[in-house]
Amino acid sequence: MPEVRPTDKPNQRAVALQRPARTAIHSAIHSVMRPLPRAATQPIARPPLAAVLHRIFTPPSRRCTWLFSTFEGMADTHILVVEDEATIADAIATRLRSEGFAVSVAADGPSAVQIDEIERPDLLVLDLNLPGFDGLEVCRRVQARRPVPVIMLTARDDETDMLVGLGVGADDYMTKPFSPRELVARVRALLRRSATMPAPSLGSSDGRLVIDPAARRILIDGEPVHLTPTEFDLVRVLAEAGGSVLNRDQLLAMVWGYRDGSGVRTVDSHVRSVRRKLGDEVVRTVHGVGYAFGSGDAR
Repeated sequence: MPEVRPTDKPNQRAVALQRPARTAIHSAIHSVMRPLPRAATQPIARPPLAAVLHRIFTPPSRRCTWLFSTFEGMADTHILVVEDEATIADAIATRLRSEGFAVSVAADGPSAVQIDEIERPDLLVLDLNLPGFDGLEVCRRVQARRPVPVIMLTARDDETDMLVGLGVGADDYMTKPFSPRELVARVRALLRRSATMPAPSLGSSDGRLVIDPAARRILIDGEPVHLTPTEFDLVRVLAEAGGSVLNRDQLLAMVWGYRDGSGVRTVDSHVRSVRRKLGDEVVRTVHGVGYAFGSGDAR
């Protein structure tokens, strides 16, 4: 019987059967790995690999600048939240911090005045009803020391409360419950108004009233009159209009930064407050239209 020995070469038929399978696999891999045509890849915006690796391996001290570039300047803005209800205070503080602001919290009137004196925040979010003494007294004491933007929070949509708050120095008010997003929008708008670039001096033609935008103050017969930041901006905007009539929607957009037409009562309330401090002749009402500066003789 002939000796059976293993063949030195693999079975040619098996090799022939395996080759098409291997070829198909290689073709599939090649089609996946092959770069797409430029026309197909253009709409897909991917960061370069080098940029991704740079951001991953950059030291934390340098990476923080890149990571928080969106919040540039906000961390320097300090807001004092004065609210005796811990749940509401925590919710407001958390939302403001998430927007990049530095936040302090006070739960009563005396603490709020003390924190304001020590930390000198850029803006106050102030509840009306507080233990110790109320938000009106807090606003009065703070504004007597220095002008600071104030958003008053109240549980009642009462015009009397609103007028009293504006009279002691509040710039804006919100009725509970309110949207955190709206609060943030109003905070930003009020901060923008407070940081408005100065303009040349304005005033009435008789020289009794002088508006000094650089110092953000108003003089009547040479004597300074204390106004809140919003009251000052309202008078300045009307004076800059040169006697032209501005309707309430225009004033809301130019002074408050609101574009949706909400807050018409806010305009009327601030006009009444300005008239109490500067005199009825400073702001002229054009019934059915809006307001103008004085008798239309701004210079």
